[in-house]
Amino acid sequence: MALKRYTVSGMPASELPPLIRGLLHPSAYNHPTGRIRLIQTHISYVLIAGDYVYKIKKPVDFGFLDFSTLGKRRYYCRQEVILNSRLCSDTYLGVVPIRNDGGRVAIGGRAGRIVEYAVHMHRLPEERMMDRLLARNEVTVEMVQRVADKLVEFHAGAETSDRIAGYGDWAIRYDWNENIRQWTPYIGRVMTSEQDRILRAFGEAFFARKAAVLRRRVDERRIKHVHADFRSDAVCFVGGSESRPYDSICIFDCVEFSRRLSLLDVARDVGFLTMDLEYRGRPDLARAFMDRYTEASGDTDLREIVDFHAAYSACVRAKVEAFLLDEAEVPATRKRRAQTAARRYFGLASRYAGPLPPAMLVITCGLAGSGKSTLARALSKKTSFEVVSSDIVRKRIAGLAPEEPRREAFEAGIYAPDVTEKTYDALFEEARERLADGRSVILDATFLRRKYRRRAAVLARETGAQFACLVLLTSEKESRRRLERRARSRAGVSDARWETYKAQRRRFQQPSEVAGDRRIEIDAERPTRSQVREAAARLQGISPLSIPV
Repeated sequence: MALKRYTVSGMPASELPPLIRGLLHPSAYNHPTGRIRLIQTHISYVLIAGDYVYKIKKPVDFGFLDFSTLGKRRYYCRQEVILNSRLCSDTYLGVVPIRNDGGRVAIGGRAGRIVEYAVHMHRLPEERMMDRLLARNEVTVEMVQRVADKLVEFHAGAETSDRIAGYGDWAIRYDWNENIRQWTPYIGRVMTSEQDRILRAFGEAFFARKAAVLRRRVDERRIKHVHADFRSDAVCFVGGSESRPYDSICIFDCVEFSRRLSLLDVARDVGFLTMDLEYRGRPDLARAFMDRYTEASGDTDLREIVDFHAAYSACVRAKVEAFLLDEAEVPATRKRRAQTAARRYFGLASRYAGPLPPAMLVITCGLAGSGKSTLARALSKKTSFEVVSSDIVRKRIAGLAPEEPRREAFEAGIYAPDVTEKTYDALFEEARERLADGRSVILDATFLRRKYRRRAAVLARETGAQFACLVLLTSEKESRRRLERRARSRAGVSDARWETYKAQRRRFQQPSEVAGDRRIEIDAERPTRSQVREAAARLQGISPLSIPV
């Protein structure tokens, strides 16, 4: 089969190392493979071939991880099988050699020189992975409670000793400072200097204020050989019935490459999954998981330190994503996703640290002439909200100055549907970056269509922000008066005219999908000062932000 037919996350297979290219051919395997899939991380190549998975370690050395020689890669492959068998015994089959026999690469067999090793695994059902189930909104409270029960059972029998317990105080301090050193090159790329300052101060305060708790946990042998990479994509609900799909749980992909990084407080695992659930927009499941673990384990001190471990875990994930930005073999599309993910993780870590308040995303919704921009600007002056205007963004995309007038027909020129789509994409991207930094945002746009309002709500959930929709209500008569006055004065950046209003009204979808107090209807014919007071008071009612009224 021609090699050029294979692509990996947008990268031609010809750009991969020769060994990996060879393993993309079915002839390299002694079993049926179907179409072979390759997944890359910053430290591994994972090949999915039929009913089996083969994981090959990249020859990298990050200091905390060293796979630089063939002997080390073989050793850590064996460690991966041994350690993951603790929580997923039927999945890990062993370590297999990869041989090169006269240029032909093959997994297993006896002919040829051993050039690499791979962890050999049964393929788990991807549709039952916890991250996939979360994306489909199919994870229940009872399911995360069962995960907590399995983790409590694992921690109860996990390896510990006086010597291991002694790692507790030293190891986490070392790991935290190592994280700081490794994220420093990415300040300005995926984290802000303010986030760096906040996280450094948070670590110093934690170790100072919680010293007695940390010593007590050492004495109680809460320091054990933990999983240390406990995310939802390392959990698979492999068995059970349709009514109880959580009776058999496989937890895999633990840290095998560093004993130091896995001899930690059990709070490391609890904080990691708590953080991951919040990152994926499910703080309710994070609370349920945390509550069940605390109750079942009787670990009364856990809540005092779990936020630190959640922040630490978010920093680890941010750092791992950031590493991909400097790997030549990683495609540009994957690098863009990594950059976005790293920013989100650092934003989440900063919120765990405390000083950054919960951010809020507010969108305006209304027809031309309803006073959306006037209210957004006035509300911004009264609060800490930052305004991102669709009128300005749209003209920037078109290469125009904000005040440069345009008189195109509705849905033509710079108001054509494809430009509108690009405008909303840019609005959401700007909002995401600001929300990740803990800054609250007002998106000043019509948001006539339900799909854009839903995207805004999803963005708020993904960034851990509060969400609200300001619906501005005006009569047709008042809207026409305002639009005609604007046309005469030629003031402002908006190009909307009375014809625009009539066309928008025909296409407007009422924001009925925005529930309860998050849909704030404003009588926009009242004085602006009165509108601002009402909007601020209503926002205060749904957000922990300090909003002056």
